[in-house]
Amino acid sequence: MQQAADILFKALSDPTRRALFERLCREGERTVGTLTEGAGVSQPVVSKHLGVLREAGLVRGRIDGRLTHYSAQLGALAPLVDWTRDMARFWEGRFDALDDLLKRMDQ
Repeated sequence: MQQAADILFKALSDPTRRALFERLCREGERTVGTLTEGAGVSQPVVSKHLGVLREAGLVRGRIDGRLTHYSAQLGALAPLVDWTRDMARFWEGRFDALDDLLKRMDQ
């Protein structure tokens, strides 16, 4: 599980890749050409970023003739959701312990 989370964190650590993934989540399936519009980078750069996202399992490409249509794979975020949930529980426990300590100190 840790290795999967590491791969996902690394893939999403780049702001351009994160923006591409977010766009696919919000807008649905898109071609490289469509994703390049408004990305602020060239088509080869978008393609390279999509390759990293694909290797991480975050996007899938569907070939239709000469075009590849990319879509977000939301299920791939499961290791990050699990990690976030674990960290939230950890910190909630720490804050509860701190709250208890402060209440004892006030007595």
